[in-house]
Amino acid sequence: MTNQPVFNILSRLLFLILLCPLAYANEPVAAAQGMVVSDQKLASQIGIDILRAGGNAIDAAVAVGYALAVVNPCCGNIGGGGFMTLHLADGKDIFINFRERAPFAAKADMYQDADGKIIPRKSIFGYDAVGVPGTVLGLESALKQYGTMSRQQVLAPAIKLAQEGYILTPGDVKILGMFTKDFRNSASVAAIFLKNGQPYQVGDLLIQKDLAKSLSLIATQGPDVFYKGSIAQAIVQASEMHGGILTLEDFAHYKIEELTPITCNYRGYTVVSAPPPSSGGTTLCEMLNILEAYPLTGMGYQSTQSTHYIVEAMRFAFYDRNNQLGDPDFINNPVTRLISKQYAAEIRKKIKINVATPSNELNNLAVHEGMHTTHYSIIDKAGNAVAVTYTLNSLFGAIVIPEGTGILLNNEMDDFTSNPKQPNQFGLIQGENNKIAPGKRPLSAMTPTIVMKDNHPLMIVGSSGGPRIITATLLSILNVIDFGMNIQQAVDAQRFHHQWLPDVIEIEPNTFTVDTMHQLNLMGYNFSMTNPYGAVEAIYIDPKTKKIYGGSDYRRAAGLAVGY
Repeated sequence: MTNQPVFNILSRLLFLILLCPLAYANEPVAAAQGMVVSDQKLASQIGIDILRAGGNAIDAAVAVGYALAVVNPCCGNIGGGGFMTLHLADGKDIFINFRERAPFAAKADMYQDADGKIIPRKSIFGYDAVGVPGTVLGLESALKQYGTMSRQQVLAPAIKLAQEGYILTPGDVKILGMFTKDFRNSASVAAIFLKNGQPYQVGDLLIQKDLAKSLSLIATQGPDVFYKGSIAQAIVQASEMHGGILTLEDFAHYKIEELTPITCNYRGYTVVSAPPPSSGGTTLCEMLNILEAYPLTGMGYQSTQSTHYIVEAMRFAFYDRNNQLGDPDFINNPVTRLISKQYAAEIRKKIKINVATPSNELNNLAVHEGMHTTHYSIIDKAGNAVAVTYTLNSLFGAIVIPEGTGILLNNEMDDFTSNPKQPNQFGLIQGENNKIAPGKRPLSAMTPTIVMKDNHPLMIVGSSGGPRIITATLLSILNVIDFGMNIQQAVDAQRFHHQWLPDVIEIEPNTFTVDTMHQLNLMGYNFSMTNPYGAVEAIYIDPKTKKIYGGSDYRRAAGLAVGY
């Protein structure tokens, strides 16, 4: 396929300017010493206040993590889990895994009926869906090992927000209002997230006194109160009352892991990202290795040719992701092979110049996972960089709050393979490597990533969006490195996604011109329109001037990049 004519490229630009003004309307936020970018402006401000007060990026990351549990209750959490990728000013790269674990009583067929079919909603709503949370121990471990402030200092802003409340914006009210019916099914949830049984309105004050109490206990007693003390007891008691399988033993034996990050090289840049049980870093590096041989810049942004190769890289990498990866405590992940340049070259031999590869030629399996996650990025004046992605899985998780705790619990058990032959709520299908087992961590797509140039951070990036996290992160990196966008343009640009199965390109509105879609269709591609998804919260550090730029995704209106 030849490059598009110049007039087609110009028509694309005009098309985007007229129909997608949000994508290119804003300049990034600039700063000289530090930057915090998150899904919620109140949390971003707390992070920058920590940096101004002399804290480092790790201190700020912990403060933001706890603040998001208050002001971004759909997705921020202490009842869930996630990953943290760090680059320290001394050059050390670290990955902290605080992903949830399956309870010890979990079974591979626990969500299947007598005929082996998945029982609707069982892995999504209620205490049966809850994995053992990891966020509290993960944040504590990061602070203790690499922070400079006390636990009380970094928790104080979140406690104040929960105790005194915060004013709800249109974005807050929209998300809360979507779940009015579900909130009413649980008295402890309705007592907090409904106002006299009715949805909150813009301008209302949301106070969470039970959550303030739990955060205060964590501030004074540390993670032991969550995993061995009164909070663990309250969660387990609620689980037992409602037919769940969580036990005090599950909490007492929960551990985080400090692992070596995944690293790969792309066009002279070093990509530092998440290893298993995240699939994010492995899949991202596999895609980048495949694409490195193609001159994407010359092909043009979202041209027929560049899109073809990017989609094929997504397809092949997601096939490997869905079938070969899982919790490294339970399986041997072939990471070294999957992220090797030689393996990428083997895949490129299978990619035709102008024909889409039918996914059913690869295999007939598939997988899913939750869409509603939150990512934030931070850098301090010393050059410490932190990328954090954590989640409750679905919006508001399992939509349960143990009485008196104020803590929303995750529904992370839905991220396991409940049945290898059936897709879950999000349409992905995965294999046996991710089946449920006691104490196992479900495979994740979270991709907190730091891109380095000459051992200095260039980009800090990640996203929400379930499996689309990986491709949103990929596109943001390509937008900067290959297509010359600033960081705000890179995170706002329209996205497309392919996950092997279903065999369609998911596109946001106005992603491609009619001509490009027609050409791709002739090559064998089919399309599925989706609403704008994910929220990339990213930072770019100019390698020459060292000036810092922050880009907060317009798709999450409450988000903000704040620098100083």
